[in-house]
Amino acid sequence: MPWQEVSTMSLREEFVQLAAVEGTNIRLLCRRFGVSPKTGYKWIQRYQQGGVEALRDQPRRPNHSPLTTPPHIEQLVIQQRERHPAWGGRKLHKRLANLYPHLMTELPHPSTITDILRRHGLLSSPLSPPHNSHKWHRFEHEAPNELWQMDFKGHFPLVKDRCHPLTVLDDHSRFSLGLRACPNEQEQTVQDQLVWIMRLYGLPARMTMDNGAPWGCGGVSRGLNGHTALTVWLMRLGIRISHSRPHHPQTQGKDERFHRTMQAELLHGRVFADLQECQRGFDRWREQYNLERPHQALGMLTPISRYRPSERPFPEQLPRFEYQEGDIVRKVAHNGTISYQARMWGLSTAFMGCHVALRPTEHDGVLDVYFCNSLLGKLNLHSSFSEGGLGQVEHHGAPPVLALPRCKLQD
Repeated sequence: MPWQEVSTMSLREEFVQLAAVEGTNIRLLCRRFGVSPKTGYKWIQRYQQGGVEALRDQPRRPNHSPLTTPPHIEQLVIQQRERHPAWGGRKLHKRLANLYPHLMTELPHPSTITDILRRHGLLSSPLSPPHNSHKWHRFEHEAPNELWQMDFKGHFPLVKDRCHPLTVLDDHSRFSLGLRACPNEQEQTVQDQLVWIMRLYGLPARMTMDNGAPWGCGGVSRGLNGHTALTVWLMRLGIRISHSRPHHPQTQGKDERFHRTMQAELLHGRVFADLQECQRGFDRWREQYNLERPHQALGMLTPISRYRPSERPFPEQLPRFEYQEGDIVRKVAHNGTISYQARMWGLSTAFMGCHVALRPTEHDGVLDVYFCNSLLGKLNLHSSFSEGGLGQVEHHGAPPVLALPRCKLQD
């Protein structure tokens, strides 16, 4: 999706908020957003002096309104509720404080905002997701880009087509890196969208996803067939891959929660004509989610306040990888096998044509199998083989390597 289809104000506000994060490389950020350093620093200065409104090409209104009265503040509450029908008193209070810091002493308490909504018949909303009273232990990575969660939200019909929403979320900040209206869930479609995302935000250290297509091919006993051409491409970029446990969607809990919020605030009761209109709606809501919506799990901060782009740029050409000295390197055949010690060992056809390394371990007869920097599994020379079938070797913390029946290698 070209940048011209994203609003100028959205890009400018995202740029200046990312630039405000401590340690951000401003010149690198300018290159990512396709602007000159002069323009980038101009936006930063305007934002510091006048806030979001100063980013417009032509100012529309003054920064504050004198002689503000309680009825006017009440009207501000109503306006924000109409803009965000699923938000309650706490989120609206935080949003108003961000928008109108000069009115902070006059803003009503969140409970008073709830009363205002009730008086105007705006409190009960079918859009609000049900409250779960169970207290879950929240885990998050310490810094942005340590882990990205990726998934497809359930597809839904359009007037002329069907949309498969691809979502990519940063684990630490809950920042929505990508919300893309896709026509299908194929590997190439996902890769094209990830290129678009990674050119802007850089590369993460690790990505996690479920076990289904296009990034997985089965459940626990899938062996290395759980890898696909897409995950192999990600590993070649130096990104570690992990799959969630089958039938445990909480492993992707933050992305699942993002899907529920998206359903409540964007999709409920709405029908899009086609993928282009759907993407425009996605872009507008993603802007609100990242830049405006206070997040309770973040102490009512916005996701962009905790995010900064990765320092690892996306390479336009896949880097060449050299294995360590002493590694036993084997090329994966077209049927997904490698040869070692007069035996054929099955990996996955996803790796065909690629080179993997066998690295001895402290256990005699057991070798680690690596692809680039990723540990795929363990090759056990002592494993038994079922007659006429595949034998599965033991694995630790990684998908297993499968062993084909014993056979003599061809010269």
